[in-house]
Amino acid sequence: MTKFFFTAAAALVATAALAQPKTDLRPDVTVLLYAESADSLSDPVVGREIAYAGYTIAEDNGLRGPEAIKPNGNLSNISSLARMDLYFPAHPSGQMIIVCPGGGNSIVSSYNEGVYVADWMLKHDITVCVVKYRLPNGHWTVPLEDVQNAFRYCREHAEGWGVGKIGVIGFSAGGHLAACVETMYVDEMTRPDWAVLIYPVITFDKVNTHSGTRKNMIGHIEESDPAVYEALVERYSTEKRVTPATPPTFIALCTDDKSVKPVNSLRFYEALEACKVPCEMYIYPTGGHGWGFTTPQFGKDRLGGCREEFFTALSRFIDAQK
Repeated sequence: MTKFFFTAAAALVATAALAQPKTDLRPDVTVLLYAESADSLSDPVVGREIAYAGYTIAEDNGLRGPEAIKPNGNLSNISSLARMDLYFPAHPSGQMIIVCPGGGNSIVSSYNEGVYVADWMLKHDITVCVVKYRLPNGHWTVPLEDVQNAFRYCREHAEGWGVGKIGVIGFSAGGHLAACVETMYVDEMTRPDWAVLIYPVITFDKVNTHSGTRKNMIGHIEESDPAVYEALVERYSTEKRVTPATPPTFIALCTDDKSVKPVNSLRFYEALEACKVPCEMYIYPTGGHGWGFTTPQFGKDRLGGCREEFFTALSRFIDAQK
């Protein structure tokens, strides 16, 4: 049963004054999933109110000490302060999206793939939840636990927020996490109604995976327990977990992505198509990896001339899920 407490949070913002996003947008509420105090929270992107969900950590990720944040919004050392930032549009469409920023399972890209995503979604009247999930640090169940708890919290409050359907979007390692969310849900509370995967890590085979994403989750046991390691490679190669019950999925990537090979997205798309899951995929010629939602408003847009095409296709897909 979740608990709810609220307090002003304005004083917390000043503690990370040097690491500010290029937007004044801030969450309406920041919900701490496990912690009972926000005193040590130094994130400059924090809600005007703080809430405490009261969930219990099933597995500790072993990280200690304060979080760190770089000027570009890359958060590291996230542990007991795992949280979600909630943004509420003035005229809710009935849809909500849970955002999983990427970062190779070593950081969370909270600006490029977090608050900037919220900025676009709010303009389309979509309620937003950005999850600043615990980093695995070799504890592979941890990130999924956090996002599934975020789904539980949002489902519990959906009616009061005017939300009917909840999707998930993930980027890179966060794309792998979103693919886990849509293929490894445990019940209807944790099942997304639709999914968006942006340049996602999908497979964990050594030839085609993103090595950092895999190593930060399961690589520490490769030599000490090869049998368990191979079982986890199989388990977290999400293209192998697609079924006809997997929700409709949108995939976007670039041909020249040198960090996460396009074959990752292709494998997932082929698995979706084989199971007759509604799906669509867009491959843009240039942009590389990590272009996220950083448009010219926020910095250099590496997706360039394809940005409008991407946003048009994404908007059409999300509208179709109502």
